[in-house]
Amino acid sequence: MTQSRAPHDRRSDIRNIAIIAHVDHGKTTLVDAVLRQTHVHRKIDDMGERIMDSMDQERERGITIRAKNASVVYKGVKINIVDTPGHADFGGEVERTLRMVDGVLILIDAKEGPMPQTTFVLRKALALGHKAIVVINKIDRPDAVIDDVVNRTFDLFVHLGATDEQLDFPIVYAAAIKGQATLDMNKPGTDITPLLDTVLEKIPAPAINAEAPLQILVLALVQDPYKGKMGIGKIQSGAIARRQAVMLLGKDGVQTAGKVSDLAVYSGLERVDADQAAAGEIVAVAGLDEVSIGDTIADAENPIALPRVTIDEPTVQMSFSVNNSPFAGREGKYLTSRHLRDRLFKELETNVSLRVHETDSADRFLVAGRGELHLGVLIEQMRREGYELQVSQPEVIIHRDDNGKATEPYEELTIQVPETYQGTVIEEMGKRRGELRHMRLIHSDVGTSEMHLEYHIPTRGIMGLKNLLLAKTRGTIIMHHVFAAYEPAEERDLMVAPHGSLVAHEDGTSTGYAIFMTQERGTMFIGPGVEVYRGMVIGENSRDEDLDVNVCKEKHLSNMRASGTDEALVLTPPREMSLEFALEYIGPDELVEITPLNLRLRKRLLNADERRRAKKSGK
Repeated sequence: MTQSRAPHDRRSDIRNIAIIAHVDHGKTTLVDAVLRQTHVHRKIDDMGERIMDSMDQERERGITIRAKNASVVYKGVKINIVDTPGHADFGGEVERTLRMVDGVLILIDAKEGPMPQTTFVLRKALALGHKAIVVINKIDRPDAVIDDVVNRTFDLFVHLGATDEQLDFPIVYAAAIKGQATLDMNKPGTDITPLLDTVLEKIPAPAINAEAPLQILVLALVQDPYKGKMGIGKIQSGAIARRQAVMLLGKDGVQTAGKVSDLAVYSGLERVDADQAAAGEIVAVAGLDEVSIGDTIADAENPIALPRVTIDEPTVQMSFSVNNSPFAGREGKYLTSRHLRDRLFKELETNVSLRVHETDSADRFLVAGRGELHLGVLIEQMRREGYELQVSQPEVIIHRDDNGKATEPYEELTIQVPETYQGTVIEEMGKRRGELRHMRLIHSDVGTSEMHLEYHIPTRGIMGLKNLLLAKTRGTIIMHHVFAAYEPAEERDLMVAPHGSLVAHEDGTSTGYAIFMTQERGTMFIGPGVEVYRGMVIGENSRDEDLDVNVCKEKHLSNMRASGTDEALVLTPPREMSLEFALEYIGPDELVEITPLNLRLRKRLLNADERRRAKKSGK
């Protein structure tokens, strides 16, 4: 039986809100200010910046990857805050956490205004019927255009089909980094309390049905070292207590009886033990080993399932395989196909947007996600845990209906670039079947002009685009993209120029002399003194064909040449190899070898003769 009872009461001592925003609009910084000014932790000032970014990769990349829970108490009301990811690649996190709350704070940069990923997250929030508080952040920027941003935000709400009630949104002006907020631009704020007052006034208290049987929709999982797996969700109806008998309602109506071994609620930044909790509260429940995201924790006597959460399907896939290069096993702790399989299937428990498929080879798995960043974060996490693996070029997932018609994913792409480079960008976008939807010129106070371009483009047109445009615009481009929809597949091929690689001809150690002789052929990825193996990609050829080179050749001494002449060689610094660059660079016949200490590019077939034969046979 699947239904949800109509709530008929509200719990006034709690507010549940999510903070949503585009990447780098100051979301985590705003949460910092709220936590500090409500003194949730006596050592809060010693915790540094971006307290909620607990993962190493979040601090390094400056983005939120996993949704986090915290709470503050203000004027006797407990405000549960969920800090959600701003990047559409982590949309699975956003979609389920929005089900846990009753309203949202939407943070918008006072200069940039609403961006593609603001649109993505806001669309999800409005569809769930949530009311929004608009926070215009960074009002202290000298180039802020606040009135224009407010108008564009209202237009966005209208475009997304907001109801009249949702269109009547309150606006708070903030400088999160200073911990200040105000409702009136003419009266500068001194602290963050105007924002908290607006939350209490405008965000509805959670709707509950205290007398009905227990219902909790599990929307997140956390692994506690002492309590085991814990399911996190908001109590929709009834109440829950420690040692209470419950029924876990899983996929396809499967029912599993269980007992609550431990119960926790959020207080400040931490989960604290609780003996019981009532409807409207966000709780973490331990004792149900089989719990997974989307399940309902229900009353043991009268179990009623809530509708399962639905997540948008992945758009990009790549193969993960066991590392079989000549350097395999040197650095990693987990090397076998069993290790790789166990880790990928464990990730499925918490990463709801991910899909893993086994292939006809026991050593290779097909992994699908919401974008290159989504898969890149997983790869980096596995690398840091001690795994060695190889991954292939990302490919878009093509859908075919019963009539054989193909559809492919399209994205909304926003580009901001100095006016000087607009011709270069527009030319490249034309080759990739990008359709220009909007274009405007932005003048700054210092006399420079930037072009703001909005494109509708196939996802495969975005692959490899970022590094190419960064090179062509000398690093001045800013680009963001977000999945729009599956649309009929583009019949024509994209006019993307293939690249040629410089490939090591033999095993050995690279020398300065050999690199000096090779670097005029293209861009090097390695310097001298690096161990290489035959078939390893050590640079990009300036022509669009592969070239086998010997980077291990030494300069032989003779009577005519003194040993000291090597010191006169001028070597161009090699291109820094990041995981994002490697995934964008590789072609269909290449792989990225990933180990805890190194990233290497290689050919699938290491032997040059085998590659030539495969090319002739068209494989």
